[in-house]
Amino acid sequence: MTHRRTAVRRTAVAAVALALAGGTAVAPAAASAAPSPHTVEGVWRTDGYGTVLSVERDVLRQYQTSAAGCLPGASAERSGGGDRSASYRTADGTVLTVRPGALRIAGSPGERGLRRLESLPAACARPAPQGPVAAFDMFWQTFEENYPFFAAKGIDWRAVRDRHRPRIDAGTTDAELFAVLSDMVRPLYDAHVRISAGEQGFFYEKRPGTEIPTADMDKTVKAYIQERDLGGRPLQEFARGRIGYADLPGGQGYLRVTGFGGYTEAKPETYADSLAALDEALDTVFTRERTTALTGLIIDLRVNGGGSDSLGLRLAGRLTDRVHFAYAKRARNDAADPSRFTRPQPQLVRPAQGPRYTGPVAVLTGGSTVSAGETLTQALMERPGRTIRIGQPTQGVFSDVLPRALPNGWQFLLPNEEFLTRDGRTFDGPGIPPHLTEPVFTEEEFARNRDSAFDRAREVLPRSG
Repeated sequence: MTHRRTAVRRTAVAAVALALAGGTAVAPAAASAAPSPHTVEGVWRTDGYGTVLSVERDVLRQYQTSAAGCLPGASAERSGGGDRSASYRTADGTVLTVRPGALRIAGSPGERGLRRLESLPAACARPAPQGPVAAFDMFWQTFEENYPFFAAKGIDWRAVRDRHRPRIDAGTTDAELFAVLSDMVRPLYDAHVRISAGEQGFFYEKRPGTEIPTADMDKTVKAYIQERDLGGRPLQEFARGRIGYADLPGGQGYLRVTGFGGYTEAKPETYADSLAALDEALDTVFTRERTTALTGLIIDLRVNGGGSDSLGLRLAGRLTDRVHFAYAKRARNDAADPSRFTRPQPQLVRPAQGPRYTGPVAVLTGGSTVSAGETLTQALMERPGRTIRIGQPTQGVFSDVLPRALPNGWQFLLPNEEFLTRDGRTFDGPGIPPHLTEPVFTEEEFARNRDSAFDRAREVLPRSG
């Protein structure tokens, strides 16, 4: 669940982290009689995700836990439900639904297992250790317990600790600490690893040879597509310009999606807000007349900064008349055993109500296809209709981001999930490869007035007449 606009990057990271990791400290709930095993009230530990929840009738409090300590997070206020299932809303609009044994986060497919505890862990009832060494240890330990991809990326994380920890002592400055933490994770080349260190700056690193989408990139590419590919015709736009559509000659259609969220002016925008805006756009595009007449559909995800995976599944549901496998999610679940994960949860694409397009589809991807743009691409791999990928490999980051805080108030993000194919593979790191390789928005393509991936899609999809 990611939003990747440069102009809002720092703000977005801080908002997400406050929601789930590092908000205003809250005191542990007072001891009370043991709750009924059939109610949501009580203390719960998530299966994976390094989180403890203290659930009362009107408020839910979150704690991030690791072997390095416990930090209180932000609270969420009750927004509905009863004793056996209750919803709580955070300050950024995220809705958490709790029932005995399970937590669901709106916009994120699947659910997180919950195990009841008798009380808060002792570490959550005392102040967290302070100072540069404590911050280093919590940062390293959080990755040690949650990051799934060290082996795949050839990183010995314990050797990283041994190399960098001697650089930290009680006199280490904030600038020096930020440099050390950045040096530790830079070799991961993981765009879902980010550090927001206040005045010291912001760190992230993409896969080499790729670019993370920005507002300027989107503006430039959209103008190029409208002028070159659409012959000067503007896209019909929806959802604050993040979705665009055009009919093409020969009965083909072109659908451009640059993100899965940020669709409305609502502040904060909830998943329900985004879903309503998406459905409105798709209802306009996928009319009965058009879905019957289309000979082929191009779905352009080459500049897509991610967002809600559930919204991607919603779009996929407009492209099938049969339930099919999208991916299976699992999370790291044991600090001592890097091979241990939660049980995979299969996620399915379910046909939408109303008109659906089930004919040939060409999906355009590139290194700026990020996160939810990639999970949609993966969700279409087993689509019953003919589906072909054209362009370049995607960025290679699929997991929801796990927001964490450090004792000094800094925030950071990391992935802790794998999105598995039916045979247990992941595309984290290298990304999802295309069936047909074409350059994507290179300097040469612009200089020669080319859009090779778009043209290839036009060639391979059927045309009328």
